[in-house]
Amino acid sequence: MCAAIPVGAQRPAPQPTPTDRARAAQPRIATIITGASVIDVKTGAIRTNQTIAIGGGKILAVTDTPGEMLMQGARTIDARGKFVIPGLWDMHMHFGGGDSLIAENRNLMPLYIANGITTIRDAAGDLSPSVLAWRDSVAKGQIEGPTIFTSGPKLEGINSIWPGDLEVGTRAEVDAALAKLVAMKVDFVKLTDNALKPDLFVYALGEIKKRGLKSSAHIPQPIAVRDAVELGLGSIEHMSYAIKAGSPREAELSRQRAEGNIPDRVTPENAMAVFDETIAMQTYRLMAQRGTAITPTLTISRTLAYLDIDDHTRDVALPYIGPGLQATYKGRIETAARADSAGKARRHQSYEFAKSKVPLLQRAGVLIFAGTDAGFLNSFVYPGFALHEEMALLVSSGLTPLQTLQAATINGAKWLGKDSPAVEAGKVADLVLLDANPLLDIGATRGIRGVMLKGKYFDRGALDALLADAKQKATAR
Repeated sequence: MCAAIPVGAQRPAPQPTPTDRARAAQPRIATIITGASVIDVKTGAIRTNQTIAIGGGKILAVTDTPGEMLMQGARTIDARGKFVIPGLWDMHMHFGGGDSLIAENRNLMPLYIANGITTIRDAAGDLSPSVLAWRDSVAKGQIEGPTIFTSGPKLEGINSIWPGDLEVGTRAEVDAALAKLVAMKVDFVKLTDNALKPDLFVYALGEIKKRGLKSSAHIPQPIAVRDAVELGLGSIEHMSYAIKAGSPREAELSRQRAEGNIPDRVTPENAMAVFDETIAMQTYRLMAQRGTAITPTLTISRTLAYLDIDDHTRDVALPYIGPGLQATYKGRIETAARADSAGKARRHQSYEFAKSKVPLLQRAGVLIFAGTDAGFLNSFVYPGFALHEEMALLVSSGLTPLQTLQAATINGAKWLGKDSPAVEAGKVADLVLLDANPLLDIGATRGIRGVMLKGKYFDRGALDALLADAKQKATAR
């Protein structure tokens, strides 16, 4: 029997139930997207007439029965006839060009947002302190830009041609360089093959693996691709190294390495002429088994291969690039111009051959990334814009639009060990609204109606304003 409450006494306030507390803890709905066709980039399934609720930078719900939810959003976006995909990822780009170009590099970030790219992987340069600071500031919401993953400075040999490297000539120097990168809290380690001794490349891969880090590399000519994969290489950058895996000489290189005899120099073979698909597929299947991914970077390869034909002076995206960064293009432009007709023909043929082999990697189950190589030095490959070109080239190589969307979204997250991007409750609200279905035509990724970056929505007008501001800053110098 309940005790009587004295007359005039105040009744105790009701205690909140667990359900009440859960509702109170739920972020308030800030934005509602209605009538959307949501694409599942894992399966290719499309859910029509979906309502997407966003709050606190996250997707709170995706449903076709929104009920009273429609009354809660501070902003409603009508997405009838539109297709929604996760934000795109460029898995190979570069910030760099020296301290005098820090501002020009910083001004590239809006170009990524305006092109629906919400995550980028910086594959080394000479502005690492700035890039690491930008990465952390973006993560804290202090500056507006795509999520950044970066290698910091890459490992190279003594007297490398690349700026900003950590040059190593001994195992002790490799250890010191890796300790420095760990202290910098880089997201992965990049190695290249300009001057790095093959034995130090092998040693570095082992030490990177011991430290639980991811590695990304250009593979030195004397090292068989298969050996690099077995040593734990995380990702191969550029398609040319995958073509090398089809050379019958790869087995000889493996034998030499097993005997401890890795020569400093090996004359490169014409990998295209001796390419053996059976040999290549053996290594590609091993890559799939060991989790070694690849970034074909077809855009930069095509651009350099056809510099003798294409006139880039009227490129629509060129005015968005500052004069300092444009000046870094000069070296490769001049190199291409010096080639004779036979050299130009070889460039064309090599590119087309390498491009045609991308489907072999997909068939073998290799994780493929969409990456552009956009940035300093890389002539006329434009940050943001180039990813749409890369996706078009991947499809024309033989990948399906769905496989290409996966290369530009979920594959990078899987490799980095991050939460897979998706239009699902609980995910970060990085979204792109498209006017047409990219599963039917990958070119639809260019028709962007809006971009959501961590819950902040940029409609077409806001995206155009980002572009206009970027162009103004680039041309004002």
